[in-house]
Amino acid sequence: MAKFSDTIDLYDDQGKLLKSGVALDKVSPLTNAGIKKMISLTKRTVAVNLGGAEAFLKTGKAGKNQIPGRELNLDLVANAGAIKEKMFKMLQVTEGDDTEIKEFGGGKLLLCTVPTARIEAAATYDAAMTAVSAAATYAVIDQFNVDMFNGSTVKAAFWGTYPQTMDPSGSACASILSIPQNNEGLGYALRNIQANHCVMITNKNAMQGAALSATFEQAGEFEMGAAIGPFERAQLLLYAYQGLNANNLVYDLVKKNGATGTIGTVVQSLVERAIEDKVITPGKKGPSGYIFYETKDPMLWNAYTAAGTMAATMVNCGAGRFAQAVSSTLLYFNDLIEHETGLPGCDYGRVMGVAVGFSFFSHSIYGGGGPGIFNGNHVVTRHAAGVGLPCIVAACALDAGTQMFSPESTSKVYQDTFGKIPEFAQPIQHIAQGA
Repeated sequence: MAKFSDTIDLYDDQGKLLKSGVALDKVSPLTNAGIKKMISLTKRTVAVNLGGAEAFLKTGKAGKNQIPGRELNLDLVANAGAIKEKMFKMLQVTEGDDTEIKEFGGGKLLLCTVPTARIEAAATYDAAMTAVSAAATYAVIDQFNVDMFNGSTVKAAFWGTYPQTMDPSGSACASILSIPQNNEGLGYALRNIQANHCVMITNKNAMQGAALSATFEQAGEFEMGAAIGPFERAQLLLYAYQGLNANNLVYDLVKKNGATGTIGTVVQSLVERAIEDKVITPGKKGPSGYIFYETKDPMLWNAYTAAGTMAATMVNCGAGRFAQAVSSTLLYFNDLIEHETGLPGCDYGRVMGVAVGFSFFSHSIYGGGGPGIFNGNHVVTRHAAGVGLPCIVAACALDAGTQMFSPESTSKVYQDTFGKIPEFAQPIQHIAQGA
């Protein structure tokens, strides 16, 4: 028996129906096979930049520092096959388990997925990063017969400055998860993934990028205890309508307003759709003639406003091809929604709160960086219940190079590695299959 009475139709990023009549709990991170595989791969997968490590060693670079006299001329890329084989044997736990290493870029990149057994035997997801870093270090030392005096230089190529620093700064190994010490509290690990990473993994597809980000964000909401009891339905509705294009709502709103629309016309379209779908109804009329709308399902209305916020972001940032407008879109779409209906905006006002601080930190007086380097763990963007960052990802996917930190400059390695995994590159389709 379905946990909730809600059913949804799932559509792809082209507005094509993938699956109809899906019970809402079938898109939960707790039950959906596609989502569970994505989360498993997220924790278990580490990219190894052999080309980068080779360059580090040739210049004597150790972490973020360069040490003259410690240069090593090792042809790592030319020996990628042998290094891969040695690493596989070390990472594998039992014959035929789910250990996997893929080679990309002619041996310049290795994508290592450690076996599930290593994560199950660990307290945290550190096990993937440490196992791969150690295996890469030993494989190179073994392959090139590096002596005891130069072994530490090889170690620095794959571990960076760890343990002198808390994180492996300057390492040739990269996970899309940050180290646990950088998480701002319980359950923030999956929300600590940079927007630009999602942009590049999904090859700058705004809807797929938003779906990937929403998956991480909402899985994080479940992890931090925000989806217990009645709140579970609230989070699943937000995820389905904003992230997974449930009932084709985001696609329809963008299609209707894409050519000549504005944030204001998206507001109008969303209110019309909400009335048509009987999510809201006209209520009392004020002395001025202003109509206060009512809803018997605040959670579903909240999901509609989340989808509307996403559509408004795509329409506005897509028209200008600039990511910078995402903060003002998050703010003013919901401000207009509240003035139009008398009902609360997305996440009951918290998206507006995020937007105010976000515009200041991303490109206003403070000007610390572009939207693409933010994540759901950041002090500015963490407060919305997983519905702020997916819009930022969509905006950055539609950006034409206006950011100080472009996706290509911060996250290219993730496109060349994680972007080759179908579950990450096209999450909408795989989650629909998992339902």
